Amino acid sequence: MKKGYLTVYLSLSLSLILSFILTFIEGARISVIRMEAECVADIGMNSVLAEFHRELLEQYDLLFVDMSYGTRSYRAENPAEHLRAYMQGNFIGSDKNIRPRKDWLALSVDKAAVKELSIASDEGGNVMKRQAVEYMRQASVEGLLAGIIGQAKEVQDLELDTRDIDGERDNIQSQINAAYWPSKEGKEESEEEVLDNPADKINEFRGSFALHKVLGNGSYISGTVIQAEDYVSHREKITGIGIRPGLPAPKGLTDDLLFDCYLFDKCGWYGNELEKSFMKYQIEYIIAGKNSDKENLGSIVKRLIRWREVANVVYIFSDTAKCAEAETLAYTLAAVLQIPALAEPVKYSILFAWAYVESLTDVKCLLNGGKIPLMKTADDWKTSIWNIISFSGNVPDRESAGHGLDYQDYLRIMLYLEKSQIKNMRAMDIMEMDIRMTKGNSNFRIDACFDSYLSDIWISSIFGYCCNIQKRYGYD
Repeated sequence: MKKGYLTVYLSLSLSLILSFILTFIEGARISVIRMEAECVADIGMNSVLAEFHRELLEQYDLLFVDMSYGTRSYRAENPAEHLRAYMQGNFIGSDKNIRPRKDWLALSVDKAAVKELSIASDEGGNVMKRQAVEYMRQASVEGLLAGIIGQAKEVQDLELDTRDIDGERDNIQSQINAAYWPSKEGKEESEEEVLDNPADKINEFRGSFALHKVLGNGSYISGTVIQAEDYVSHREKITGIGIRPGLPAPKGLTDDLLFDCYLFDKCGWYGNELEKSFMKYQIEYIIAGKNSDKENLGSIVKRLIRWREVANVVYIFSDTAKCAEAETLAYTLAAVLQIPALAEPVKYSILFAWAYVESLTDVKCLLNGGKIPLMKTADDWKTSIWNIISFSGNVPDRESAGHGLDYQDYLRIMLYLEKSQIKNMRAMDIMEMDIRMTKGNSNFRIDACFDSYLSDIWISSIFGYCCNIQKRYGYD
């Protein structure tokens, strides 16, 4: 008989070795499952970000994913379904020419959720602004930024927006009334003499539509009108978590100025209208926020007239020659009525009227492509006192050349002085208007666009394993 010690020993050894091998294989399978799940999650999440909105990138150089995908369904479940489909396709494979093989992992996506979206309109539009500022950091605009800061400071120092020029003029008129009207008491109506002050005629035109004064009948002005409630600045918005954690928020003077430069790079304005744009005077809309191109341009023109009037009043009161001309005319009018007390207030009323007519001429020059300095010298002044005497409502033409600031420069100053959040929201209105004009984007909403998101994914295997993956992806 042969003894079986070796067989028993080998059997015991093989069972131990086989257990070790199978344990090693199972451990390797678990590790590979985790690795493949991570890799496929990366691929799927990048694939969702690869579905960025093409028109938004082409027109505004912004990278955002539209969660509606051109529909009216503005839900986070839409990109979540895309994420699940991308991952499932990578797990299963789609090449039918490959011979069937054993799948040692057999993974599938049980559920995929998209959470914590950074929506473009979050934080008053700062999510969108962050991308715009990063885009503009590549541009060489240092000299332009310094110039805008200096010009805006001069506007504030001159109080072009805040000086109560109307109150000053009304005070002068009340002095004229106090000196003139009491003198008429006791006279017959036929004996009354009229103060033929040319400033009175000019003041009558102040209430008329300013745009018509400087542009005539305005037949070539854009007639575009919008319904404000259709756009993001006026409707209830979809909200997210704000700027992606870890990324800096746009803040400070430099970022504000870079965003202003971005708006001038992407938007049109009077004299520089864009063919792609819905509203033709887009910068004017961002500043004024009215519901039509005509109203926006009219609002800018009125503000320009005010700025120029304040600056011209400051100058003309310092010009001794022009003050002497106004004084001579005022004393002549006072002498006719034999009311010496009228001379001084009439003089100042003439100077205010003269500054106003000069301002209308300035704005007309700006709209025709000319330049006007913020503060004038004697050489820059174009109207004469005879323009005041003969004024009939028509603004005299002047050459469009010159030195100083052009219409775009004045718009830049106004834009700089506007509040940051207002600019953000109105800029997104403009984006919605323009994108909706393109094919397949009639339902576009900027508050349905995100640039980063957190995914929560549940993956399982038919071999009984499952795992949960959470990742945050976005455009840097």
